[in-house]
Amino acid sequence: MAALQNAPISLQSKIPPTARLSGTISSQKPLSLSFSATFPSLSISTATNSRGRGGAYGARMSATAASSYAAALVDIARSNSTLEATAADVDKIEKLFEGPELLVFFLNPTISIEKKREVVDEIAKETELQPHTSNFLNILIDAKRIEIVREIVKEFEIVYNRLTDTELATVTSVVKLESQHLAQIAKQVQKLTGAKNVRIKTLIDPSLVAGFTIRYGQSGSKLIDLSVKKQLEEIASQIDLGDIQLAA
Repeated sequence: MAALQNAPISLQSKIPPTARLSGTISSQKPLSLSFSATFPSLSISTATNSRGRGGAYGARMSATAASSYAAALVDIARSNSTLEATAADVDKIEKLFEGPELLVFFLNPTISIEKKREVVDEIAKETELQPHTSNFLNILIDAKRIEIVREIVKEFEIVYNRLTDTELATVTSVVKLESQHLAQIAKQVQKLTGAKNVRIKTLIDPSLVAGFTIRYGQSGSKLIDLSVKKQLEEIASQIDLGDIQLAA
């Protein structure tokens, strides 16, 4: 990420009140568990719990729940004066759940809550999550809402950006861009939007051929396309193949 800054809220879940988020949260006692980037413990049966929340109603319910949980995490972070650190934690969580393996593990009804908590403890240790952030993951697991963790991340970002006057820009390129280039992009987005801060997220897309694209604005509604793919498409649209005569 380039030039940027970060954000967090009070939570009710289906677990005892003593385990709910509070300004001072005690983390679970660390348990012994082998942890690596490939999550060897996740090899335990991949059968997941499908819970029949379908259709538009289910989507609305998930969105509402995600917003509530995100707001709760923001409130806690603000009360602890750890908004920026919690936002950094949320970035880590987003990366952890980019692939399906971890979510499949946590959704597996055949794996005990204790084993899932062990994995959370090891993740917290390896990624240096704050106690209230790791406890937040445990709350989602206990409340059987871990399946909306990605939606919670998105809602958290929305609240954080609003609180900190931050514009989120997603830069997509063929290869990883250098930090100085991302900083330049951040400055340009800041000029275009007038935002106090600009936060850069990066994605890799080989189909662009070369160059990059920048999405910003509400829900990424604005696009700056500087990719070769776009240029090739524009050239192709200007060519009338019907006028081309092929030699016999």
